[in-house]
Amino acid sequence: MPVVGQREPCPCGSGKRYKACHGRTARQAFVARPFEGRVDETDWVALREIVPSASAPVTVLGHEDRDVRIATVLPMSWPAMVRADGRVLLALQSPGRSGDISRDLAQTLVLALAADHGSQVAAGSLPGEGPRLQDLLDPAPMDVTVHAGFDHWLDGVETDAATRAQLENANAAVTPTERLSGVTSAYWCRIGDKCHLRWVLPDAEEVTLDALARLGSAGLSLGEGTRYVGSFRAYGLLVPVWDLPVTTAAADLEGPALALRGRLDEVLADPRELTRDEVRTRSGLVNRQVTLR
Repeated sequence: MPVVGQREPCPCGSGKRYKACHGRTARQAFVARPFEGRVDETDWVALREIVPSASAPVTVLGHEDRDVRIATVLPMSWPAMVRADGRVLLALQSPGRSGDISRDLAQTLVLALAADHGSQVAAGSLPGEGPRLQDLLDPAPMDVTVHAGFDHWLDGVETDAATRAQLENANAAVTPTERLSGVTSAYWCRIGDKCHLRWVLPDAEEVTLDALARLGSAGLSLGEGTRYVGSFRAYGLLVPVWDLPVTTAAADLEGPALALRGRLDEVLADPRELTRDEVRTRSGLVNRQVTLR
């Protein structure tokens, strides 16, 4: 169906304005938290939005014998590929085509499972009704591996000199990133001469904002020289970001991050309403948000 203005006649011929006909259906189809229901929802968001190179094996129900892996990106921005050895790779950072990225990725995964070995998989047409990732995948959490480059695309496959040179060029552009082990979905990274911690928090965005406001700037510290700078909004979750001293390693953050997680859990369990000061703090936090999705 062609794209038209909200007030123009709907192309379906109903005689209604687009916004009152198929435009309304499109709006209703938007899913703010497409990975909700997965116990590893935060890692799906992290690999979708903030991690440059990572992979994770997943089990597809009914295809337990297939080697299927999630990847952040694939060569030439392919949505999916099937290697000659039969391994299926699904690119999590592929552009969405509908209001539900889980449905989009599920459609691509179904196409990849049916594709020939040694082929690249296109995304296909705009998906309609059909399975979502939550319907296709075993509910067990992903075991994420963060990579320093993209060599995992061809792990175990012989390559020629030209392919290796292309990989080296791609690897040189990857932002160094490490995943903290003591808390869920927290990722240290180095961008230029600065280090950051980006942490996908699991509670709904509004609930998380209340908790951060109760902690205040002092409670959000990760140690001397660290600074909370704001947050991303991604798929209904909040991704706080801290600036870190340039000498900070990922291992240095394990203790401070675990302590902050404990403080968050305490305030999340507090049912009282925000005080006036906390409301002002919350407004300041909102003003430092950037929406990714």
